[in-house]
Amino acid sequence: RSNPYQTNLLRDSVRRYLQLPADQTVLILHAKVAQKSYGNEKRFFCPPPCVYLSGPGWKLKQEQIKARDLGEAAFRVCGYMGLDSMGSSLMETQKLNFEEQPDAKGFGCAKALYISDADKRKHFRLVLKLFFSNGQEIGTFHSKLIKVISKPSQKKQSLKNTDLCISSGSKVSLFNRLRSQTVSTRYLSVEGGAFVASARQWAAFTLHLADERCSRSEFPLREGYIRYGSVVQLVCTATGITLPPLIIRKVTKQYAMLDVDEPISQLHKCAFQFQGSDRMYLCLSTEKVIQFQASPCPKEANRELLNDGSCWTIIGTETVEYTFSESLACVREPVSPVPLITALQLTGGGDVAMLEVQGEYFHAHLKVWFGDVEAETMYRSPKSLVCVVPDVSAFGSDWRWLRYPITVPLLLIRDDGLIYSSSFTFTYTPEQSFMPGQQVLSDVPQDSDKLLDSIHQEFTRTNFHLFMQS
Repeated sequence: RSNPYQTNLLRDSVRRYLQLPADQTVLILHAKVAQKSYGNEKRFFCPPPCVYLSGPGWKLKQEQIKARDLGEAAFRVCGYMGLDSMGSSLMETQKLNFEEQPDAKGFGCAKALYISDADKRKHFRLVLKLFFSNGQEIGTFHSKLIKVISKPSQKKQSLKNTDLCISSGSKVSLFNRLRSQTVSTRYLSVEGGAFVASARQWAAFTLHLADERCSRSEFPLREGYIRYGSVVQLVCTATGITLPPLIIRKVTKQYAMLDVDEPISQLHKCAFQFQGSDRMYLCLSTEKVIQFQASPCPKEANRELLNDGSCWTIIGTETVEYTFSESLACVREPVSPVPLITALQLTGGGDVAMLEVQGEYFHAHLKVWFGDVEAETMYRSPKSLVCVVPDVSAFGSDWRWLRYPITVPLLLIRDDGLIYSSSFTFTYTPEQSFMPGQQVLSDVPQDSDKLLDSIHQEFTRTNFHLFMQS
């Protein structure tokens, strides 16, 4: 553990951080699969990988750099993105220029990345390197694994091999490419609370399988793989805005196939019919999203003729988010690797409760903190840290008298004071035998030291509950 003097200094910093968090968040959005390029062609990743920078810590850090009289240009953020097999040369990567959006987030997009047929891997990751324009390195950040495919599967997908199938509750992107021209690609997105077809930015949507027997107001969600003919709901992951219930249809040569019932696969062409409508489909018209009425096919009742704007390509997407705060630390090293917590595992109880923190990118210079209390931490592997759960009395003598659960945020803090926040919290719950309204140790005089000791023992002998905030 850190020495007491350093711990007290750090504890004061953590308290200030908890009162006014100044986080810096790096969000990477990318597709789950990438189509391989052959010969001299370049199949650029579609949708293109995007990076969003958010949180008040970015502006605070920029003000600190500006205060050193380094000039206006010194604190701009720039980045380089490439494939993880590439060398360190920035010539092999694509430069990202971040522009500030109306919501104050920085946005950058890598439109010209591709994987050639010389690369024989079946999976890869994207690597993002961020710098301030004065040359100071911020850190290196990785995407999730991306699967390499040669071309969209034309075979009927089998649920025995679900690698390319799309499950209910997963995230997808939808794009439309008029006359198969790359320059005409538009992505379903949300701007100003409305659905739009954007040439610049794309949104990730959670695709839910719905119970078609229920009314729209109820709309219970189901598990399973999405099949053509299913009723689905598209929910924007960033805004929560939802389209009405839609029936997803397979598209073959600009026809919506009404009788196809098979699992949907990555990069398939599909159409979205508004449930209960008279052949009305989700369609784009330049940058607007409209409804288009399909034409019936007189010779084949199982088909409906669509226009170009009603034919969408569907692809699964991934999101990875890195959050850190340099605001109270004198950080000279890059912030990476930024640890990601994925799960918590509690063992033991009372005075010997141990918490295993599971995730990625852990190292020996990290300590687990329960709010503003440092825990004795042991490094086990890049995917595991183990710590001793602090006694509830570490949060101050007043905690002993509380009769309701105490919830504290779970933080990881580097040796130099760099704070990594998480979406996880830890809750101390008093024993049921000492809940409000119950009499405790009635045979002991109220002014007895024995009573205080007994109360303290009850609180140190707690039940522990873990949960993750959504």
